[in-house]
Amino acid sequence: MIAEAVFYIFACILIFSSLLVITARNPVHSVLFLILCFFNAAGLFVLLGAEFIGMILAIVYVGAVAVLFLFVVMMLDVDFVGLRKGVMKYVPLGLVVGGLLLAELGFLYFAWAPAEGASLTLAAEPTGLEKSNTHALGSMIYTQYILPFQVSGLVLLVAMIGAITLTLRHRPGVRRQNISKQIKTQPQDAVELVKVETGAGV
Repeated sequence: MIAEAVFYIFACILIFSSLLVITARNPVHSVLFLILCFFNAAGLFVLLGAEFIGMILAIVYVGAVAVLFLFVVMMLDVDFVGLRKGVMKYVPLGLVVGGLLLAELGFLYFAWAPAEGASLTLAAEPTGLEKSNTHALGSMIYTQYILPFQVSGLVLLVAMIGAITLTLRHRPGVRRQNISKQIKTQPQDAVELVKVETGAGV
């Protein structure tokens, strides 16, 4: 009963905070509610026995991704008022796409059936020789799914490079670092030796 109560608490907070992520007017508040979503999702993973995935979710997404989102939102000078002006004309299209996604999820839910022998596997008695969750997850990722894992890393790398390229702006009047010019600098160009006579200093 305690586990069920904790599950419903985490689930309700997760749904409520996810709604606030997309309805909050302040983007900083949206990121904070997103962090709350991540924490509750990590709690649900811990309840399911996947404590490693829960801790990774809390450490990576909350500690790095969400903080990065918050940093970018606070540092970029984005005109959010101007962005919201044309939002209402996309509401019908968004509702149609959301309805299609909801219908697909419902179809998958009602059409899903466990594989043959899955109940026997789930009901097997533990023998004490099973791997831990971390060991089993690592073995699966780096053996059976090594190619999709590496491809996903490359996709994230390309996305990061694309985001840097899109947000890189050359503003007039802003001093920029010129690496090649710094490397080519000679000592005589950067340092000037002045011999001061005794008693003639400031």
